[in-house]
Amino acid sequence: MNLAKRDCIIIGGGPAGLTAAIYLARYHLSVTIFDDGTSRAASIPVSHNHPGFPGGINGAELLNRMRTQASMYGAEILRHRVMALRKPKEEFVVSFEGGALSARTVLIATGVINRMPSMPQDKHDQALRQGLIRYCPVCDGYEVTDKRVAIIGHGSKAFNEALFLRSYSRNVTLLSPSSEYYLTSSEEARLQELGIAVQRGPIEIEVEQDTVVISTSAGLHRFDSVYPAMGSDVRSELALEVGATVSEEGCIRVDSRQRTKVPGLYAAGDVVIGLDQISHAMGQAGVAATTIRNDLCEISLLLR
Repeated sequence: MNLAKRDCIIIGGGPAGLTAAIYLARYHLSVTIFDDGTSRAASIPVSHNHPGFPGGINGAELLNRMRTQASMYGAEILRHRVMALRKPKEEFVVSFEGGALSARTVLIATGVINRMPSMPQDKHDQALRQGLIRYCPVCDGYEVTDKRVAIIGHGSKAFNEALFLRSYSRNVTLLSPSSEYYLTSSEEARLQELGIAVQRGPIEIEVEQDTVVISTSAGLHRFDSVYPAMGSDVRSELALEVGATVSEEGCIRVDSRQRTKVPGLYAAGDVVIGLDQISHAMGQAGVAATTIRNDLCEISLLLR
């Protein structure tokens, strides 16, 4: 491994990180991307709303194509998890299992982790591959048109997701396993007005071939697709280690050019407040990469 200082290290191997790597490599900058294999995009069975793929594209296949493209232009891809990020002086130090690398700039593109419903991991993953469990109604609400749909979650987040999915199907049920998060009276009235059933209390989830069977106190319910609306955990810890600021939800705060408050540190993708869409993450990454290139160019001119 070449230990020379990189122009940029990208932490995160999803659509945002890989897009930025392609841009930066084509700017003739030295770039290393750390990909620990946990991008949410890899779990997408078929994305039907990503432009340029009329028949849809598997998430893992899309990432593979992007890795090939980034490598073709000279970007280095390391399959390691970054353990720590420091900025002892002007440059950054990225530590990972087995070593450390330094860089003039760092782009955080670590994304978020979905909070999954209570069920065995293997059954969850199989249901996800089959499209029985879905996490993004913006991405694939079209695919559940006129189907039996359930939302699992609490409070206003679940309420808003139920309303969104009601525009695709009349058969929508909101399952709220916990009594800690209540709907307001106006939210309950709105759900009733739209014919969205609400079930409260503990649930048990089973998968039967092409159906999700959920047991509640009111009996068994069968659904064609289930949307967990339980929130997500933002992976912004590394940015915090070097002094970046985050929102209440933990999203990294950036300016219009994807700069954080820390000079030389940038962020793009779902780790930043946005739409949680591949196309949006790619757009942010293009802006971030171009900003990095221009900022480094200005620094180089000042040092002459």
